Amino acid sequence: MRDALAPLLSHPDTVRAADEIHRRLHTLGIRDLHIQAAMADLPLEDTAAARALGRHLTRTGTSTLTVNVGIALLARLGEPEDVPYLKVLGLLRVLARPAVDALTALHCPTAALAWLADHTENRALHHLIDAIAARDDDEARTWLINAPLHSGAVGPSTARRIAEAVRLADILREEQSDTQAIAQAGRLLSRMTGLRDYQPEILSYQQATTTYGAFVARASQLPPTLDHYAILLSVALDLHSGPSVLLDWQSGQREALLRALEAVLSTQSWAAVARSEPEEPAERRRVHWIRRTARQPFHHATVSRFRVEATVRDPADPDTVEVRLLIDGRPLVPEAFGKGSANSPEYLLDSGRLRAAAEPREVQLAEAYCTEGCCGALYVTIRREGDQVVWRDWRRPPTRQPQAQLPEYRFDAADYDTEIERAENDRSWAWPARNTARSIAAGLREQPDLLTRWDGQVGWIGTDFHDQDTTVVSFTYWPGLAAGQRDNDGPWLQFIWSLPDDGTPPENQAGAALRQLAEQDPKTYAQVGGGSRSHAEALGFPWPEPADPEESA
Repeated sequence: MRDALAPLLSHPDTVRAADEIHRRLHTLGIRDLHIQAAMADLPLEDTAAARALGRHLTRTGTSTLTVNVGIALLARLGEPEDVPYLKVLGLLRVLARPAVDALTALHCPTAALAWLADHTENRALHHLIDAIAARDDDEARTWLINAPLHSGAVGPSTARRIAEAVRLADILREEQSDTQAIAQAGRLLSRMTGLRDYQPEILSYQQATTTYGAFVARASQLPPTLDHYAILLSVALDLHSGPSVLLDWQSGQREALLRALEAVLSTQSWAAVARSEPEEPAERRRVHWIRRTARQPFHHATVSRFRVEATVRDPADPDTVEVRLLIDGRPLVPEAFGKGSANSPEYLLDSGRLRAAAEPREVQLAEAYCTEGCCGALYVTIRREGDQVVWRDWRRPPTRQPQAQLPEYRFDAADYDTEIERAENDRSWAWPARNTARSIAAGLREQPDLLTRWDGQVGWIGTDFHDQDTTVVSFTYWPGLAAGQRDNDGPWLQFIWSLPDDGTPPENQAGAALRQLAEQDPKTYAQVGGGSRSHAEALGFPWPEPADPEESA
């Protein structure tokens, strides 16, 4: 690619050079992502000619390959007049990263990047905020501290970058800090502990303990609103049992912060927020979460050295529901694994996997954010030995990197059994649709033939990630399964059955769903959700078409 491009970059005939670049790139059959690396340090004998070529390619190019060459040239040679063109090109997904890199290299006004971030919701453009965070100027900091933190665009790592860029602790210590800045600080701290990443970013934020202290000191200045209550409660949950526990706290510092947050949320004005009943469904869902969760981070009862807590994050920023396993008050999974959340209550508790018996049982406690096959999982073997329960023989496949050995943990068996029984019977964390899902799953464990009679194999049962008030039952259709003649090499399909919460008791909804499975083939009312178009055609089912053209890309 370098050999093909180098002679043309300073060619005096801009139009002819552009045409030849187009021809050569397509002849080579290269990909867009190779362009920037190839162009980074190519010698430019005539910078004026190269700049003219860059402008011609970005403004008239007819393929992303040639436009990428133009953007790469302008990243090195561009001038203010090129900024508007680069901003518009940045709205195209495939050109977003090179356009942002070029704008950043040009030291263009922060407003150019802010405009680009404000005018797109495309999830491919998340790194726009990273580029803005990297700028060290007051305009960038002002924009970032006021920017909407949409969960789809600002994940844990970007939240940390923002906090570092704006010097969050310093902002909180300023007397003129307004409530917007205080609330934004809480959102950033909570987002850094999120589970949608490969590591707890809060542990990489060097100013974490200082920022937590500064935020809690200003918490009482926030007006008692639903959003602010959710922010304070989210921060408290993280300080109570999340990865933030593992920060380098001074003795009693974290506990003091929790007491301060409890004092704020215990006042009458804040308690009134929790008692409200908004008409808007999303707000009502959030209030109900607050009621279920409000006491969890402030639980002061004496417990054994082993504690199990099912934890649900703010439904306005949906995330994985996990079982936090705390040993001597420290969360095990982020400390021993750190590549994903602990598994769900349904997986670890409803199944009885954490129960201890004389026969050793290996249990997967957590899986990497990306899947076990990519970045691994955390396993332990649980066994009862007399009056003790032992956790040993840890595994973290499939990593090839050397890792510190995890210790053997021993627990008093009576205390362990009591805690597991309490956790298994605790439904206080679950909302109605989730309880419906748990009851359906329990019914299918007791009566698996309700699905197998229809050649169905149960899959995942839970709540819709985007609509937590909808229960979802997934199953795989394997022709011949009921007769014991499943063809593993033949066509199969995954089906998704969605059951919106109708307001009746969860056990009633689950009972109705199980009766429907007993009486009607679920393939007649569930929707195809996986497999392949060819399998669907072979089995006589319509293949779902994407609602948005971008979904098929």
